[in-house]
Amino acid sequence: MERRPDSRGKVRDIYQAEDNLLMVATDRISAFDYILPDEIPFKGEVLNRISAFWFEKFADIVPNHLVSIDPADFPEEFAEYRDYLAGRAMLVRRAETIPVECIVRGYLTGSGKKTYDEDGTVCGIKLPAGLTEASKLPEPIFTPSTKAAIGDHDENISFDRTVEIVGAEIAEQIRDLSLKIYTAASEYAATRGIIIADTKFEFGVIDGKVTLIDECLTPDSSRFWPADSYEEGKVQPSYDKQYVRDWLRAHWDMTGEVPHLPAEVIDGTSARYREAYQIITGTAFESMKGNA
Repeated sequence: MERRPDSRGKVRDIYQAEDNLLMVATDRISAFDYILPDEIPFKGEVLNRISAFWFEKFADIVPNHLVSIDPADFPEEFAEYRDYLAGRAMLVRRAETIPVECIVRGYLTGSGKKTYDEDGTVCGIKLPAGLTEASKLPEPIFTPSTKAAIGDHDENISFDRTVEIVGAEIAEQIRDLSLKIYTAASEYAATRGIIIADTKFEFGVIDGKVTLIDECLTPDSSRFWPADSYEEGKVQPSYDKQYVRDWLRAHWDMTGEVPHLPAEVIDGTSARYREAYQIITGTAFESMKGNA
């Protein structure tokens, strides 16, 4: 789009859209808090449409900010960009953002595994002894973090610290809603052959109500593992950008400019995103671009 966004995140561009906002999921990809120089084809559309799928599915559990993903419903000022926006943009209600990342973990992996190996805890929560890589936790745990600016790292925080930041009532609501959505999503995903190892939610307040915003249960905000190959004790393959992270770890020392990804990594990552869409929604992925 030629028009400059009013604000820009690692992946999403936000535009003022009369009384609402237009949230556009680009094909940019980030890893280790860096925005990479290469884009992943169809990634933005996959993220946007998966979020819309979950927003609709969980509308009876928690209100969300989605108004429409149909470009015909966007304000007239965006009419000339409808082909580009098709599938990758959603019109959303404005929300007062709650400044906490709401992370739910159902399995031991990633940074949680690292701290567990050190002291038997994940984000200060004591877990049973004897767990290993990819172990299922006795029950899902809520492990919030701060929302960092682009280029900075999120910081894991305790529930008590969450209460200090947003107050007890909001903290309890976002914890309980996060766990409820994760549990419902995990039960559904299991019927589709997917394990949701962990995920991240964001909430805001609209008309005085805590509301689910941003993205929801996408390959960018979650670890999706194929259930048929799950094996406790080893790192699992996943339908996300782990392929990109692994390539970067092997070919970059995290200093200087971020390297370009080889074509096979770009293509392979794009395929993983589209496969995630098809498995989760139960429908084949066909780009909406050109059909607006």
